[in-house]
Amino acid sequence: MTFPDPIPNEPTEVIPTTQVESDSELLTTNTQEQINSAKDSGPLFQAVGIVIGIVKFADENKSTLTIGQREYPLFYAPRKQRAFEALKKEIEATGEYNQRLVVYPKVIHFPRREQTHQIAFQLVGFDKGREEEAISGELQDLEFKISGLWQFIPVCPTPCISVFRNFTRERLDYIKQAEPAKKVKFMKASHLPVLWRDGPVRPFRFNPKAEKEQQGHPAFVSIKAKFLPHRDVFGFVEQLGEPLETAPKFLKASKQDKAIVQSAAKARGRGVPSRQEGNKLPTPKPRKKL
Repeated sequence: MTFPDPIPNEPTEVIPTTQVESDSELLTTNTQEQINSAKDSGPLFQAVGIVIGIVKFADENKSTLTIGQREYPLFYAPRKQRAFEALKKEIEATGEYNQRLVVYPKVIHFPRREQTHQIAFQLVGFDKGREEEAISGELQDLEFKISGLWQFIPVCPTPCISVFRNFTRERLDYIKQAEPAKKVKFMKASHLPVLWRDGPVRPFRFNPKAEKEQQGHPAFVSIKAKFLPHRDVFGFVEQLGEPLETAPKFLKASKQDKAIVQSAAKARGRGVPSRQEGNKLPTPKPRKKL
């Protein structure tokens, strides 16, 4: 069985296409349908927003987006290839490299807390002139809609909103037959560091000394946040809904599958799973005290 929804943020090589949709069509099909679906079906995990910056294309899918003084990897999933091709054609036709993009944020955390996380963006679409009925019309530059579990994770001192894969029957069928490595990669969550003081709920923090019944659990929150390039975090802007005690159904890799993948990686002498080919980021720098 094949599964139409690719692994999140998986880079791919550019394959020539014979037909490219316009940017307004891409925004409608790629983002607004997802937002409408979320409204119709209730709360869902999501992280989508608007960035504006200088796009630079390079070979082997190593394109970048420069926001202010910061440069970030810019890539696409296979099903978003036409959006990437349309963006290239737009820049070639106009000579304008400063673009307003609709993106999914990708955060890579490292095992050591002193190693700062790194940000990348997955292209969804682009906007020449603010589509009022699409997500690009709902959000200002650098604003994101983020919905997920509000919690601390061990490798990040800043609390995060963890965005998991929303549950569908088709996805469940896929992971049942997938091998552990693909299964773990497919269900990998994105943990977005968020600065949010005085919120209605505190971020959940796991206590290894507490009994299971006393642990509690993270709340599901939906907020609008602004990306802060000078700190590579997201800053709270406003709530989009009240926190929920019960999160929407989502997919999460089991500890057993994770253990299998980690053991296989160690057996190959790498210690930890390798990063995705074509999406290599610079060596992490020591975390600066804020």
